[in-house]
Amino acid sequence: MKKIQFAKDVLPGVLLCAAIAAISYGAEWLEVHLTGQRFIDALVFAILLGTAYHSIAGLHPRFHRGVHFSAKTLLELAIVFLGASLSLSVITGMGGLLVAVVAGVVVVAILVSYAIGRSLGLHRQLALLVACGNSICGNSAIVAAAPVIEAESDDVAASIAFTAALGIAVVLLLPLGARMFDIGQHSYGILAGMTVYAVPQVLAATVPVGAISVQLGTVVKLMRVLMLGPVILVLGLSSGTRTTGSLKIRHLVPWFIVGFFAMMLLRTANLLPQWTVAPMREVATLLTILSMAALGLAVDIRSVFASGGRVLAAGCLSILALTAISGSLIYFLAL
Repeated sequence: MKKIQFAKDVLPGVLLCAAIAAISYGAEWLEVHLTGQRFIDALVFAILLGTAYHSIAGLHPRFHRGVHFSAKTLLELAIVFLGASLSLSVITGMGGLLVAVVAGVVVVAILVSYAIGRSLGLHRQLALLVACGNSICGNSAIVAAAPVIEAESDDVAASIAFTAALGIAVVLLLPLGARMFDIGQHSYGILAGMTVYAVPQVLAATVPVGAISVQLGTVVKLMRVLMLGPVILVLGLSSGTRTTGSLKIRHLVPWFIVGFFAMMLLRTANLLPQWTVAPMREVATLLTILSMAALGLAVDIRSVFASGGRVLAAGCLSILALTAISGSLIYFLAL
């Protein structure tokens, strides 16, 4: 009975996400049919349409559970399936330098973002939430850090609001910057992985550029996500809270990251039948677009402005600093 009730609760929101995804596919097809080019991918259309729906019509409570399910669970499944299309050689080919650079960028970005927040008058907890969301993985980092630093619910809401809005802005603007500055797929994939907030947003930002960018961007982004565990431990120790003792391994290393690398290892060892790779890639794409629609549906532009100008300013300056730091390292280290 519980499973049936869960399905009833989740189905309306999932169907709404599916409808937006279908319209997004149609918009992409119409764009290519009329112009002969794909300027905006279906993933980006899904975000924009979802955001427009919520901001104009609102989101009825009956859709909440399904939208949350699509944004979280379906996204996590998409990431696992995506691992089947990558080989471990992608990581080994990067070398230890890139791993060290990703870790270093996360640490420096947190410090810089925190300093920006404090200089704009944000109190310690809010500045830390903005810094973690900007530097690691958006909402997931904010939610994970909040209990550790004993942040108030209003601070969490304000941080998530800025992350949602700026994340979409970065997805839209970063590919344009790649074309403007003629950035190659390899360098662009690394840049996207080090600057974009969430994994599905990395896919949306890299798909229009090319497959190499998608692969590198995804792997680099997951490296950033893996920094969440060490950062949360350090925050807990420095805050002196008791919450770190109750953290479990699943909070520090999410199951979908384990699944992603497990699928990658299976692909590398040729334990996955070749005929399954393409279908799993297509499933990953479909689930990602559904989660992108859900991501847009979770954003209300009005709440972003209601969260306060200083938070939005701190977020904007922080993402600019992160992009500058990442771009400089990619250029000078020839990554």
